[in-house]
Amino acid sequence: MTAEDNFKNLCNLTTRVLGLPDGSLALNTRRSEVQIPRSVASVIAIMEDETHPLVIAKVIKRNRCSVYHYRDTHKYNYANKEKYRNTFNKIYRSYKDLEGAKDFFLDGDFMKSYLLKNGVKEAKESNVLLEVNSDKVKCIIKTSYFDYTNQLENINLALKNYHYTVKII
Repeated sequence: MTAEDNFKNLCNLTTRVLGLPDGSLALNTRRSEVQIPRSVASVIAIMEDETHPLVIAKVIKRNRCSVYHYRDTHKYNYANKEKYRNTFNKIYRSYKDLEGAKDFFLDGDFMKSYLLKNGVKEAKESNVLLEVNSDKVKCIIKTSYFDYTNQLENINLALKNYHYTVKII
């Protein structure tokens, strides 16, 4: 994954945790409901992933000076502004608690090839379909009634460091 992809995942995590609409961190607004999470996500990306400010600025549609400002005012904001501190703690805890929070697939074809390389097998004659979802992508694994439990185990083993769900269809 690229630094840009990692930061986009952090932005998605931030909006999910705070109940904001997807993509809202890139909106052209100064409302504190958006501004504080945007600042927090930028600071976490710099602190944890060493993401370059130009990458952050591109994703949140700001100039790099804004990102430097977020970084430079973090210490003061955390010490003196309760809303900022609470938001930072909530996002940072979620970021750290989710094992492999950055591990999402960005392409369904890549996810399927990854699964097939890691022990998952497709049946030639299938009567059960397993839909594997990771973030906003999905792939279908074809299997049979007799083998789908084995394939579920293989999927669970292959994706233990990823965020995913599996549905039997």
